[in-house]
Amino acid sequence: MVRSSTMPSPNPHDKVKNTWKRDWARNKTVYFVFVPVAIYIIVTHYLPMFGIVMAFQDFSLSKGVFGSAFVGLNNFVELFTGDAFLNAFKNTAIMAAFSLVLGFFPGLIFALMLSEVRNKTFKRTIQMISYLPNFVAAVVVTNLVKLFLGNDGPLTALLTALGLPQQNWLANANPPVFWLIHTFMGIWQSLGFGSILLMSAIANINGDIVEAAAIDGATRMQRILRITIPCIAPILGMSFVLNIAISFRTIGGNVLLLYMPQTYSVADCLYTYTHRMAFGSSPDMGLSAASNLFQSVLGTVLLIGGNVLAGKINPDARLF
Repeated sequence: MVRSSTMPSPNPHDKVKNTWKRDWARNKTVYFVFVPVAIYIIVTHYLPMFGIVMAFQDFSLSKGVFGSAFVGLNNFVELFTGDAFLNAFKNTAIMAAFSLVLGFFPGLIFALMLSEVRNKTFKRTIQMISYLPNFVAAVVVTNLVKLFLGNDGPLTALLTALGLPQQNWLANANPPVFWLIHTFMGIWQSLGFGSILLMSAIANINGDIVEAAAIDGATRMQRILRITIPCIAPILGMSFVLNIAISFRTIGGNVLLLYMPQTYSVADCLYTYTHRMAFGSSPDMGLSAASNLFQSVLGTVLLIGGNVLAGKINPDARLF
């Protein structure tokens, strides 16, 4: 007679514990190196999120977060019913649309043009020159714009020679003058740096396919339209999704340095509105926190919506 014996089933917790032990023994140094980074991210990104409660308070610096009165959604009601906020939201939406539509294609065209350059020295030189504006401080960039578009600036002189009136173009409050200035300034700053990802994707395209198309008689434009662009479509989709997500968050830094009382009606945006509410002559920290929280929620909604839209067009373009 053979006795049947049953083996005890392994405990999944022990398996996980052993896996962590092996991983710790193998990557102990990596974990120690990551500790300062983790502390930095927690201190500078997660702990400040507690300040969200200010959006629901009549916040006072003297009383602090724990002493200020809780007012519920009053700050948001005041925010959404104020004429200044509605105007800032409108301007932000318009400038974001300008940057998204007009600013997306120059980087693609620039990457396609550089990919056709065969002289490596010339190609690298152009790339290096195009990257430089991205590393120039915003204060320097905006001062250059003021210099070139001022009443006696060289670009103003060129526009005057073309028949347009001589003026300080940054003080022109007629739409869409300021919006176009802001858009083209952003294109100049990000053109080279924004094309890095596209250049990498183009470089990874199988050269045999392009060569076979050329042998079959396809022109350069046909190879770009029917091979290059379809091959980098997922990267284009991901870039577009990211641009949608950050469009509302990136509008403002340069505007704060460029706008003036004459152009408040067309230049005031959510960023400058929030900054003015926090650090203006009569600050309202609660209203400023409510505006900032609204921008964060809106950015998240745009990210999710853009991701869904990109996924319907091309499943490979989804970020998550």
